[in-house]
Amino acid sequence: MTWLQPSLPDGTTRMRFEGTDSYVATDELRLAVDAAITLQKPLLIKGEPGTGKTLLAEELARALGTPLIAWHVKSTTKAQHGLYEYDAVSRLRDSQLGVEGVHEVRNYLRKGRLWDAFEADRRVVLLIDEIDKADLEFPNDLLQELDRMEFHVHETGETIRAVHRPIVVITSNNEKDLPDAFLRRCFFHYIAFPDRATLERIVAVHYPAIERRLVDEALAVFFQLREVPGLRKKPSTSELIDWLKLLMADQLALAALHERDPAKAIPPLYGALVKNEQDVQLLERLAFMHRRATR
Repeated sequence: MTWLQPSLPDGTTRMRFEGTDSYVATDELRLAVDAAITLQKPLLIKGEPGTGKTLLAEELARALGTPLIAWHVKSTTKAQHGLYEYDAVSRLRDSQLGVEGVHEVRNYLRKGRLWDAFEADRRVVLLIDEIDKADLEFPNDLLQELDRMEFHVHETGETIRAVHRPIVVITSNNEKDLPDAFLRRCFFHYIAFPDRATLERIVAVHYPAIERRLVDEALAVFFQLREVPGLRKKPSTSELIDWLKLLMADQLALAALHERDPAKAIPPLYGALVKNEQDVQLLERLAFMHRRATR
């Protein structure tokens, strides 16, 4: 939920984000969103995969009742892709074929996500997702565009300026360090992994009628898994939600969880939580060692 508050000194209206009916936001996260909006700076969100970084932008847009424009970054993505791309090859081909309109260069410009956000007829939420996937120059190449909210189109000589300054949410999985110059222009927040009480609230949002015993037992197993030394990939919040859904749909697995012996190798339907064979083998070795120690 979001509501409006009195205008700031520059005349803009302050908005407060309180989470939504399907997204549990901690007090720290709510303050970070409000601060970024007030300062008119991009909100840089870091945290473990599966902690709701991308979902935050989606739910923020839903709470504001405004469109979400998402730019999902890949290893091959360049900053220019977010502005526009000039299709010179198609223009050359069309000129050879005598296609009408080939002299109008605008017909061969493909708008990027920033262009879409800048020319929107109302304020939108712009998501730049997983910025750390791109090369090191990617964030630096966006400094001016995100700071001034404008960019130049060399092929037409025009400058594209934001009609309404978008709310920019940038996510990172912390796979590589971002440049200091880029960080200075952002408001930063790290989404810490939820504690048990917060996870219980998240589960309740997704499954209001879930059995309390199931939640208690599942969370005990979940946190136990996350604390296993040497685990290559710890299970995330989103994987917990998937696992609970499977448990509620599979009576045999649910019974196996209720009757679970700590010495058993891995929990029922472990494929929702454990994502590689090395971790499965690690858990099996630990269970074997536990059985030997208790004989």
